[in-house]
Amino acid sequence: MRIVVVGGTGLIGSRLVRLLTAAGHDAVPRSRATGVDLLTGQGLPEALAGADVVVDLTKPPVFDDTSPAFFRATMGHLLAAAGSAGVGHAVILSIVGADQVPGVAYYRAKVLQEDLLKAGPVPYSIVRSTQFFEFIDTVVSWTSDEDTVRLPPTLLQPVAGDEVARVVAGVVVGTPLRGTIDLAGPEVFPLDELGRITLAARGDHRTVVTDDGAGLYAAAQGRALVAGEGAVIAATTYGEWLRR
Repeated sequence: MRIVVVGGTGLIGSRLVRLLTAAGHDAVPRSRATGVDLLTGQGLPEALAGADVVVDLTKPPVFDDTSPAFFRATMGHLLAAAGSAGVGHAVILSIVGADQVPGVAYYRAKVLQEDLLKAGPVPYSIVRSTQFFEFIDTVVSWTSDEDTVRLPPTLLQPVAGDEVARVVAGVVVGTPLRGTIDLAGPEVFPLDELGRITLAARGDHRTVVTDDGAGLYAAAQGRALVAGEGAVIAATTYGEWLRR
């Protein structure tokens, strides 16, 4: 099976390409570095020629009010090129609970991306994942200074990037879902507590201050970003991942 992974050199994309290649598939990573730009459509027709599946793992350069325009353009180009090339399956990676946090422009943009894919001409699958373990350090850095880290008690159910790649790989080589599956880690944490666990594991002695209004995740209420019934629950715990 020939599988084109746009954004195939990133955190999840690189892992996905390795898994698919090891399973005997012709998995081809494509990005702006290889001459494929979803934002302009450059290189897409050539990249998708002969492809059975296309996976879109791209993201905008910044997670602000420009995000919807980014996904409107990139999905428009991807679906037009995939339709013309006769690609039989399009897969995207989205976010658990994105539709529950309308106050965040990036989450609204991910919902738009999903809707555009659903309305397009190519059979599709959507994998919605919770936050990656690998991104927690970045989340902590957003609202930190030399002495303190300010984090809201927003509930998160983070998951290992390796597990995300495995689930996406299984979806990619299967029949198009024409629907969505959710994926999450095995544990739910308040983000402020997750910050304390992370700093302790890094030997970082800064103080975590609980702040209901700190950072992007302050906009999520209740269990908005926690997986619901029927989700795929990964096995790796955050503690196990940190020890590795």
